[in-house]
Amino acid sequence: MVRVRPGEKIPVDGVIVEGDSTIDESMVTGESIPVEKIKGDMVIGATFNKTGSFIFRTTKVGKDTMLSQIVQMVGEAQSTRAPIQRLADAVSSYFVPIVLMLAVATFIVWFDFGPSGGLLAFMNTVAVLIIACPCAMGLATPTAIMVGTGKGAEKGILIKNAESLEVASKVETIIFDKTGTLTNGKPIVTEVLGDKNTLMIAASLEQGSEHPLAEAIVGEAKNKKISLGKVAKFKAIPGFGIEGVIGGKKYFFGKKGDKDTKVMELESEGKTVMILSQGAKAIGYIAVADTLKTGVPEVISDLKKRKIDVWMITGDNKRTALAIAKKAGIENVLAEVLPGDKALKVKEFKNVAFVGDGINDAAALAASDVGIAMGTGTDVAIESAGVTLLNKDIRSIITAINLSRATLSVIKQNLFWAFGYNIVLIPVAAGVLYPFTGWLLNPALAAFAMAASSISVVANSLRLKSIKI
Repeated sequence: MVRVRPGEKIPVDGVIVEGDSTIDESMVTGESIPVEKIKGDMVIGATFNKTGSFIFRTTKVGKDTMLSQIVQMVGEAQSTRAPIQRLADAVSSYFVPIVLMLAVATFIVWFDFGPSGGLLAFMNTVAVLIIACPCAMGLATPTAIMVGTGKGAEKGILIKNAESLEVASKVETIIFDKTGTLTNGKPIVTEVLGDKNTLMIAASLEQGSEHPLAEAIVGEAKNKKISLGKVAKFKAIPGFGIEGVIGGKKYFFGKKGDKDTKVMELESEGKTVMILSQGAKAIGYIAVADTLKTGVPEVISDLKKRKIDVWMITGDNKRTALAIAKKAGIENVLAEVLPGDKALKVKEFKNVAFVGDGINDAAALAASDVGIAMGTGTDVAIESAGVTLLNKDIRSIITAINLSRATLSVIKQNLFWAFGYNIVLIPVAAGVLYPFTGWLLNPALAAFAMAASSISVVANSLRLKSIKI
C-alpha cells in the first residue's frame, strides 16, 4: 500500500483503495487534460499526481510496470530495425575486384601483344588503376549527407544518421501523435457563454482551486485584465466542482449540471465544458480544450497533395480525438490506443514515419521506418527518433521531407556521374583507342581526370546549401 501526496509522482502501477485525486497521465496515455481518479481506478507508474492525496495498492512493479514495458519495447524496436543498404557500398563491392582483374588483363594483353612490351603494359596498367580509383564513388554519398544534415541543422532539423535522411524521402504514410505534437498540450479557454461577469466569477472561484483546469480559466481572466473578486466560504467538492460566495451570492462551478444544446455541441467538439450556477440555475458556461498548433492544417494539406497517407493516433478519448482530427483535416484516426499498442499499429504500415513527443511515443518512434520527435518532447522520445525538430515548428516536417528528397537526388546524381566516368574512361586507360588513333592515356592525365571527378562530386553536393527547401 502506497500513499501519494499532491505534487508527487506515482511510483508504480496500482489501484486506488482510499481517497481521490486528479492525475496528469499525458506522458503515458497522451491525454492532455488530467483525469479524475476515485477508489477502484487504476493508476500508472511515472504519472503525476496533481491535487488530492490517496492510497493505492500496487499491482505491477519493476519490469512489469507499463513504463518498463515501454522501455523494453523501445529496445526491441531499435534492435530489429533493418539497416539500409547503401547503393555505393553495393557497387563498390563488385567494382573493386572487377577493376583489379581489368588491370591484370591490361598488363597481360599489352605485355604479350603491345609494341613496347613491358613499358606500355606497365603504363597502361597504372593508368587503369588511377582512373578507376573509386574516390568519386566513395565521396558521392558522405559529402551529400554531410551537406544535407548541415542544411537541416540550419533549419532547426537534427538528423541523426544517413538512414533517417534517406528513408524520409520514401515515406508513404505519416502517423501523428495528438497531444504535444498536433496540439499545444496545454488546455486554454475557447468559449465563454453567459453575461460579462461569467469569466470573472469563474476565475475568482478557481483562484482558490487546485484543479488542473483552474490555471487555464484564471489565466484567461488575467489576459483580459479582469479584476477578480473576493471569495468567501470556498469549498472544493471532489468529482463535482467548487463553490463559494462572491458579493453575497453563492455560486457553484463544475462539470455537473443542466446542459443545453450549445453545451452538447461544444462537448461533441472534444471540449470540456464547466457550468457556472447560482442555486439550481445555470448562468454561464466556460469551454476549455487543447488547441491545434499553428500551421497544422497546412502541413496535413501539403502531405495529402504529395500522396502521403496521414493518420492520427492517441491515447485520448475518441470524441476528443475526432474533434481534433477534423480541425486538422485528418480522416484516419486511432483513439484510446495504449503506448504498447502504438508500436504494433505503426508496424502494420510500410514506409511509415511516426511523429511524437512523449514517453508514450518512444516505442512507436523506434518501430517506425523514420521517427520524428518534437524538440519540446521528452528525452526518451528524442533518443528514439531519427529526426528531431529542434525549432518546435511542425511545418519543419515538410522541410525535412524536401531536404531528404533533395539530398537523395544529389546522391543519385553523384553516383551516376562517378560510375559513368569510370565506365567511359577505364576502357580508354586500357588503350582501346590505340588501334584506331594511336593515342594512349598518360597516367598523369589519368590522375588529373580522377581528381576532377572527385571535385565535381563535391561541387554537386555543395549545391544543396543553396537549394530552397
